[in-house]
Amino acid sequence: MGSRNGEHYSASALFHAQTHIWNHIFSFINSMSLKSAIDLNIPDIIHKHGKPMTLSLLISSLQIHPSKTHNIYRLMRILTHSGFFSLHKLPDETEEAYVLTDASILLLKDNPFSVTPFLLAMLDPILTKPWYQLANWFQNDNPTPFNTAHGKTFWEYAGVEPKLNHLFNEAMASDARLVTSVVIDKCKGVFNGLDSLVDVGGGTGTMAKAIAKAFPEIQCTVFDLPHVVDGLQGSGNLKFVRGDMFEAIPPSDGILLKWILHDWNDEECVKILKKSKEAITIKGKEGKVIIIDMVMENSKGDIDDESVETQLFFDMLMMVVVTGKERNEKEWAQLISSAGFSDYKITHVLGLRSLIEVFP
Repeated sequence: MGSRNGEHYSASALFHAQTHIWNHIFSFINSMSLKSAIDLNIPDIIHKHGKPMTLSLLISSLQIHPSKTHNIYRLMRILTHSGFFSLHKLPDETEEAYVLTDASILLLKDNPFSVTPFLLAMLDPILTKPWYQLANWFQNDNPTPFNTAHGKTFWEYAGVEPKLNHLFNEAMASDARLVTSVVIDKCKGVFNGLDSLVDVGGGTGTMAKAIAKAFPEIQCTVFDLPHVVDGLQGSGNLKFVRGDMFEAIPPSDGILLKWILHDWNDEECVKILKKSKEAITIKGKEGKVIIIDMVMENSKGDIDDESVETQLFFDMLMMVVVTGKERNEKEWAQLISSAGFSDYKITHVLGLRSLIEVFP
């Protein structure tokens, strides 16, 4: 028996608490086990097999040292428990066989909506190292734990380190493919009446290219920092422009801010939104700003626990890597009003993220 605030409680409660702590201590094992499966190409090997794949056949298909073959079962066991693979009993077979789940299908390298580039970026040592500095950061005046770990802000580091720049651009491009497909399919009306659109911080142009193709009447511009867009060539109704969104944004009927504002603090967001407002009113024709970002729920009961946890993960990620945060609707409304806009409309159609139309 133990005591808590002077009250006795059972051994089972103690052990339950211990298990809870252990699971949080070891939660990194889930992500690192998944990364190892990606590095070993396991989801793609099972997919290319074309039918449920036995452990023995999977092992024979992997490029691993013979002394490690008996450990693959252990890796597959935890990933099956985590929902990345499923076991099926085959007729006339004593051995069970692995099949992909919805989650592992999203990790296939040739899946146009593959999340693998995002996984590889987030679990690279460049982006995991700052987490070791979180406590130190609370005690210093650095803008982010990333800065404490690397001596530069994330954006400065990406500007001089090709590996990080590549990882980040690939991660954003992979996400943009999924988001764009839904936006174009479910939210076509968002683009009605637009003759031009600037994708601010649009990276290598994945989303703008899809919009330009789906709406050939819209002149699309990818606007990003020089080290991101230098060397990229546009065509038809798509072009690339280098610049700094804190200084000026090219004039346009529509400004797209996909997964941009959560990277920045409130003051920085207001600056970006003000520059966006200038851009859509400079030609005397009032356009709109289209924001794709997370809207945190005010009540935990509105969404399931796993989704709440994912939102909290992203909020912590924004705190550790950049100066931003995830926001609820009240916080979004405050930013939008502070930047001088008159109205907004939120459409919940992108999973944990939403589409926010902002009007002058």
